[in-house]
Amino acid sequence: MAEAGVDTVSRRTRGLDRAFEILEFLRVRRQPMRPNEIAAEIGAPRSSVYELVNLLLSHGMLDYYQDDGRVYLGRRLYFLGTAYAEQFDLMRECERMLIRLAEETRETAQMCVLEGTKYTVAMMREGIRPFRISSNVGELVSIPWTASGRLLVSHLSDRQILDLIPPDDFVLPNGRRLDPADFIGQVRNAARDGYFTFNSEVENFTHCFAVPIHQADGACIATLCLVAPREDGLRNRAAYLESLLDAASEISEKLGYSRNSNRRVGALS
Repeated sequence: MAEAGVDTVSRRTRGLDRAFEILEFLRVRRQPMRPNEIAAEIGAPRSSVYELVNLLLSHGMLDYYQDDGRVYLGRRLYFLGTAYAEQFDLMRECERMLIRLAEETRETAQMCVLEGTKYTVAMMREGIRPFRISSNVGELVSIPWTASGRLLVSHLSDRQILDLIPPDDFVLPNGRRLDPADFIGQVRNAARDGYFTFNSEVENFTHCFAVPIHQADGACIATLCLVAPREDGLRNRAAYLESLLDAASEISEKLGYSRNSNRRVGALS
C-alpha cells in the first residue's frame, strides 16, 4: 500500500511539472499552438499533453484560441498575476520608479530580471519623446547581450556564471564571439562601479544604462535600466546614471540593503 501511495504522488508530481512546462513553453513561444505541436516541441507523449491541456482548459489556465484547436494562456493566469502584483512590493516600487525615470529623462525605462539562463524585460515605461524605443516585455535574450546581464550575475562565482550561461549565448548578434573571460571581467567591474553602460548589442543605435537592485544579502535581484538614442545617452550619461542610481537605491533600501552613500556625480562623468 505504501509503495502504491508513493507511486501516485510521484505521478502527480510529474504531471504537475509537465503542466508547468506547457505553460512556460507557451509563455516563451508567445503564440497559440495545438496540443500535438506542443507535445512535439517539448518532447512529451502526445497523450499526456492532451490530458494536461484539457485539465488546464477546465481550470481556466488555458483558453481556446479561435476555432482551430489551438490553445493559449488563459484568463485565470491574468487574475493570478494581478493578485501577485498587488502583494509583491518590488513590482509596485519598480513601476513607480519607471514612471519617475521616464518623466525625468524622457527615455525608455525598464526593470529587468533573470529568467532561468536568460535575461528579460519584466516591466517597461516608454519615454516621452517623439522618437521612442521599446522592447518586448517577457522576451528571453542572451545574458551577455545586455547591460543588465553584467549586474544580474555579479553575485555568482566565475564558475557559476560559466555554468549558467549557455556557450552559444556568448555569440553576439553581429556574429562576434565575446570571450567569457572578458565578460566575467566586465561583470566584476560593473559590481565594483555599481552600474554598467554600453552601446547596445541588440539595437545598434541605442545606448543602455543598467543599475542593480539589491536584496538584503547584497545579491542583485533586478536592474533598473534606461535605453536612449546613442548620442543622447552619451551626452547625458552622468544625469541618467544619477537618476537610475537614486531610484535603485531607494528600492534596495526598502528591501533591507544598505550601501555606501558617498557617491558623487563627478565620479560618473
